[in-house]
Amino acid sequence: MSNIYFNESVILLNVEAKSKEEVLEKMGQNLVDLDLVKESFIPAIIKREEEYATGLPTSGVAVAIPHTDVEHVHRKTVSIGVLDRAVEFGVMGDDEETIPVQIVFLLAMDEAHSQLSLLQQLMAVFQNEEVLLSILEEKNKSSIRGLLEEKLDFDALEGEK
Repeated sequence: MSNIYFNESVILLNVEAKSKEEVLEKMGQNLVDLDLVKESFIPAIIKREEEYATGLPTSGVAVAIPHTDVEHVHRKTVSIGVLDRAVEFGVMGDDEETIPVQIVFLLAMDEAHSQLSLLQQLMAVFQNEEVLLSILEEKNKSSIRGLLEEKLDFDALEGEK
């Protein structure tokens, strides 16, 4: 069994926020409350997002994949935030452009190698407009969990110690 913490408690639906910072604070605080990350995770994730934007102009639904350094993480997890309305995130690799993001995949990895592997797996999800629309429209956290567990190989990540 994988030690990646992924269940309904890290899936947030109808996240209300007016800015990317507010999204990251709410999602980060949930991970702090679950003792998955350190208190330092929230300011670190916001600072990193300012320096390295993570918005992706994916087909159908724009996503963001904020992440930060491993020293802020107690236990690796992926938190999903489905926003009640789109919030502007900077576009990855473009300092000038923003994109209205509706789904945030907040990564908290405890080793750099697993973060890279997870990002590679997530890219396959991001290229599937049908999957992204399903996540956006789904109102049941268990259904989102099942869909992502089917698409992401958490056990493969676990084998990379």
